[in-house]
Amino acid sequence: MKKTVLITGACKNTGVDIVNKFASEGYDVVFTGRNPDTVKECEKQYKEAFKNVNIWGYAIDSLKDERTVDEEAVKALFEDLDKKGIFIETLVLNAADQGLNIEIFENPLTDFMRVINTNMTWNYCLCENAAKRMKVGGGGSIVFVNSNTAYRAIPNRIAYSASKGGQLGMMRALALDLGKYNIRVNAVLPGMIKTDRWVKNPDFYKNVPSRFTPLCDVAVGSDIADAVWYFAAHARNTTGAELVVDGGNTIQLYPIIPKE
Repeated sequence: MKKTVLITGACKNTGVDIVNKFASEGYDVVFTGRNPDTVKECEKQYKEAFKNVNIWGYAIDSLKDERTVDEEAVKALFEDLDKKGIFIETLVLNAADQGLNIEIFENPLTDFMRVINTNMTWNYCLCENAAKRMKVGGGGSIVFVNSNTAYRAIPNRIAYSASKGGQLGMMRALALDLGKYNIRVNAVLPGMIKTDRWVKNPDFYKNVPSRFTPLCDVAVGSDIADAVWYFAAHARNTTGAELVVDGGNTIQLYPIIPKE
């Protein structure tokens, strides 16, 4: 039986690379995005690129408002998959609120709540609904796309770092509670990635300290997709684990910036 993966936040950047990886390996793909028009266009492009697999796109948002996760939308998504006879064997939690420019003395509390609710509570809701079906279906794999900022803070990203640190705690607890059902739960921790922000802001990224890694290179989306694929397809006896993909940034006390 062909396996199916659900990938959230899969209309741009790393999410696209994760879709491409799984589809190229023969998985059927369910993906989500926030904008219905964008999801429809991406679904068309994915289907044209991968004619030998089934691909379904769903427009879904994480929140009703800053304080309220859209639990009903998650339930409706999985109920529709049930009606279509689609069993999600792998769940990849890639979508995130980046929590940019949230300053402790400037932003309202609801900005902090929005990030925490999207990156933790909404993902928990997705895990709960997916795991309920994996339990009946004989097991599965859940992979969080986390961040090395769970351990290394950066300026004006308090909510994001807090959410990613909490997400790792949730990942380990889920791994413990779901292991008896043969459901593995792991996390990939990227550092800087060459996304569209990298392309659009060359002057900033040319000098940003985190680009100076021990490997002298920064990850691209396919590097993250390969790590996600490892947990999903190869790590049969691994759960509650973290795989850092940041060129070695986390191991260094400070970046070694070459003199020009």
